[in-house]
Amino acid sequence: MTEYLTPPGLHRIPGAFTPVVRVDGLVFLSGQVAWDEHGNLCGEDHVTQMRRIARNLDVALAAAGCGREDVVKETVYVADYRPELLPGLFAPLREGVPAAPASTLVGVAALFAPEVLVEVDVVTKVPAQ
Repeated sequence: MTEYLTPPGLHRIPGAFTPVVRVDGLVFLSGQVAWDEHGNLCGEDHVTQMRRIARNLDVALAAAGCGREDVVKETVYVADYRPELLPGLFAPLREGVPAAPASTLVGVAALFAPEVLVEVDVVTKVPAQ
């Protein structure tokens, strides 16, 4: 069975994407950016945006009965990437998580809007009940 979830607390664009899809013991999230629930961008720098993204991940994953500790794969897209950003980018994602998941960081020239600096998509396992 496939469930398409749009949890309250996340900004949505109807018809463009589903924030959370749960299927066969896995949860797939659409790329999360630093939007609040009204679509306002939170933060003008990479680290502040990543803090909001971590919060959005928590909201999205909770809707599917998961948490960041259940993430098995993440892809982090970073506009204007510089190596010195690395610790600040990953610190919010790792707070309260016992082990880092498989991860890919991709430096990109730009994301879908010039003010969006980071986007993260994840795949999680559904924890045993």
